Amino acid sequence: MQLPYKLKFVSSQLVTLTVLLTLLLFIPQIWLNLQAYYNFNSITKNEFKLQILSDQITYLDEVLTMSARMNAATGNSIWEERYRQFEPKLDIAIKESIQLAPQTYKNDDAKKIDAANQRLVTMEYKSFDLVKKNQKETAQLLLFNREYEIQKQIYADGVTKRKHNISLELQQKVDEYYKRIFWAVLESIISLMMLIPAWLLVLHLLRQYLKDKKIAQAALEETNSRLEMQVAKRTAKLKHKNIQLRKTLQELQHTQVQLIQTEKMSSLGQLVAGVAHEINNPVNFIYGNLMHVREYSQQLLTLINLYQQQYCNYNPEITSLIDRMDLEFVINDMPKILSSMALGTDRIREIVLTLRNFSRLDEAEMKLVDIHEGINSALLILQYRLKEKHKYQEIAIIKDYGSLPLVECYAGGLNQVFMNIISNAIDALYQYEIECLQGEIEKEPSSIIIHTKVKNEDFIIITIKDNGSGMNEEVKTRLFDPFFTTKPVGKGTGLGLSISYQIIVDKHKGKIQCISEPGKGTEFVIEIPIKQRL
Repeated sequence: MQLPYKLKFVSSQLVTLTVLLTLLLFIPQIWLNLQAYYNFNSITKNEFKLQILSDQITYLDEVLTMSARMNAATGNSIWEERYRQFEPKLDIAIKESIQLAPQTYKNDDAKKIDAANQRLVTMEYKSFDLVKKNQKETAQLLLFNREYEIQKQIYADGVTKRKHNISLELQQKVDEYYKRIFWAVLESIISLMMLIPAWLLVLHLLRQYLKDKKIAQAALEETNSRLEMQVAKRTAKLKHKNIQLRKTLQELQHTQVQLIQTEKMSSLGQLVAGVAHEINNPVNFIYGNLMHVREYSQQLLTLINLYQQQYCNYNPEITSLIDRMDLEFVINDMPKILSSMALGTDRIREIVLTLRNFSRLDEAEMKLVDIHEGINSALLILQYRLKEKHKYQEIAIIKDYGSLPLVECYAGGLNQVFMNIISNAIDALYQYEIECLQGEIEKEPSSIIIHTKVKNEDFIIITIKDNGSGMNEEVKTRLFDPFFTTKPVGKGTGLGLSISYQIIVDKHKGKIQCISEPGKGTEFVIEIPIKQRL
């Protein structure tokens, strides 16, 4: 009985020794693998963040260059403000990149990039000073000369090379990670070979362990595969964002060039046309079926009346229902309801026709147009504004239309002019109500007077006058300047009257004049030719 006990004791010792050896061999390996995985994950995050920061630095640098050149080209101080706004963001992005990769910013290439950047900033600052001294041409020459382009190219090439170096460092670290995994797996295999004799003796004890180890290896492979997929997915996403960023920059540059031509009235006209079209179809359907509904309802009422005369008195349940629903009232009220619906659909059809007339904002050819229809369309669009904010009473619209012939013009453009001037008049009257006492408003209610007449055989005159607070001479002299507005920030762009001037004077060869004094309201006088001359 001693031998089995000794064998059991030896087996137990062997199992214990094997387990201890296994733990001593594999726990450090597992710990190193986990540590390598977490280090690799941290390195990957940092490298991708560096890529994003590098793209952001490139984008911000292009924004600064564009702002400086636009400032030199236009002389508008808004571009210098934009430059000052984005410059701190560029500095922050560069500082974050230096914190993540200090070695990348300490080599000779980094010094060349920094030197080129300093020269570019110096030239851009100098261009701002030249613009302030009204030397735009000199500023443009400074920002478009060969020296500037050379420094710009040096900076761009250096940033590209830096991005390439960052990618190479990431690839080297990935390769190093794979090597560490390879050696770790190799060491694990060698350890297993060393423990095979002991494991053969205790195979039934280690079977579960081998099963768990196999599961752990599968999980590790799955983790590696998932990580590779995430890397590929993030790389594709980054490329897509870079493409979107380039497209956005191109759209921004295009928008800046076409700012005046993309005034909000064009979008409004398209919206109005779409709404009118979508409303018109169901309204026509309702309008066309109302006649049949009226006929069918009359037939049903006749049938109910006949049935009531023949059978109602013999059924108490029907008699009770008639009393509850007040059948006599329903019979009398049904025709009134249908008539009201017919009037409503007629009104909607009239509004749709007016909206269609107003929506002719993109017509490129001149046509013979009824000017009064355009004015009425603008008034219909602004009808809600005549009531919404006025605490005493709504604004009165007084139409003093003369007998006008059809005028050869751009209908959409004139509709835009009417909309801009009437909308400004409403704003002025609203502000005047805020500033004045209630007694003064009741004494002279807010109103807008629209007068049209024929001046002579060649011209017509349209006047739009309000009884608001008026304006001083300083405001009048700048009234048609682009971006000039007396409204609070966010309330106006300063483009409405400037574009109206271009439409009347440049497109129609007409005249537009503002007559106003403080406390005496404002009047716009528009003259346009009846026939356009070649």
